[in-house]
Amino acid sequence: MKGTKEKSGGAKKRSAPKIRGKSTQTGPDMFTRLVNSVLHAECVREYRFHQKRKWRFDYAMPAYRIALEVEGGVWTGGRHIRPKGFLGDIEKYNTATLLGWRVFRTTPDKLLTDETIQLLKTAISSSFSPDRCFFLDE
Repeated sequence: MKGTKEKSGGAKKRSAPKIRGKSTQTGPDMFTRLVNSVLHAECVREYRFHQKRKWRFDYAMPAYRIALEVEGGVWTGGRHIRPKGFLGDIEKYNTATLLGWRVFRTTPDKLLTDETIQLLKTAISSSFSPDRCFFLDE
């Protein structure tokens, strides 16, 4: 069968289609639906913000030029904390900032939390105050 791989023991595993330079994600995921419904803001997964480098944000709210990057592998030595990946992320995030984006970072376990939604809500409203900031509490 096309698109499957034979594994030992006879089990078949379907491989995901790969489209060069495009996300194969179809439709909104849970986080984009949450942002759209709670914050009433369009949230796009795998948003390409740089055409030449083909860089993408994990999530973006283009109307506000707000991006959210989900940094996986924090505890397991993933790509984002290895030297090459870390340096690549610095270049990507600095370029995004120069292009007028505000880039926020989170981890997979924090993605669907009130904390992340509140962070984005604060960014959208531009109502940040260090005196009333939930993530600066000690």
